Amino acid sequence: MQRTDFARMECSIARSLAVAGEPWSPLVIRDVFVGINRFDDIQRDLGISRKVLAERLAHLVEAGMLERRPYSERPPRHEYALTEMGSEFVDVLMAMVRWGDRWTAGEAGPPVLYRHRACGQITHAEPHCAACGEVLRSTDVDVLPGPGLTQP
Repeated sequence: MQRTDFARMECSIARSLAVAGEPWSPLVIRDVFVGINRFDDIQRDLGISRKVLAERLAHLVEAGMLERRPYSERPPRHEYALTEMGSEFVDVLMAMVRWGDRWTAGEAGPPVLYRHRACGQITHAEPHCAACGEVLRSTDVDVLPGPGLTQP
């Protein structure tokens, strides 16, 4: 069975999924973001098989989301760090957190909270229009053809 190549689709969502849409990838990126950045620690935290984790890490490094950094020569060991691309993807994850906190957390509430370093307050991600600053909701936007669209 041949798999659809999302990277070739004329859709930024599909292309993003080609990089980080496999279910383990966002969780690996989350772990590296919170400071769990060594193979054994990530594997232990996620309960993921070593084979799958090795594949995910290799893919995320190749895609430019993570970089490998040596921390031991004997034995050779590496840790992982977010690249600029990976750090920006954490913003996407924060939007997913907000949705998950609202719709899936249940009565127990959110499993983690986010404190804004600048003001010290507990907060959540909320998209704003880059032009006017208003809160941005899907019901407030129109989707128009962009310069990268080749099919009408």
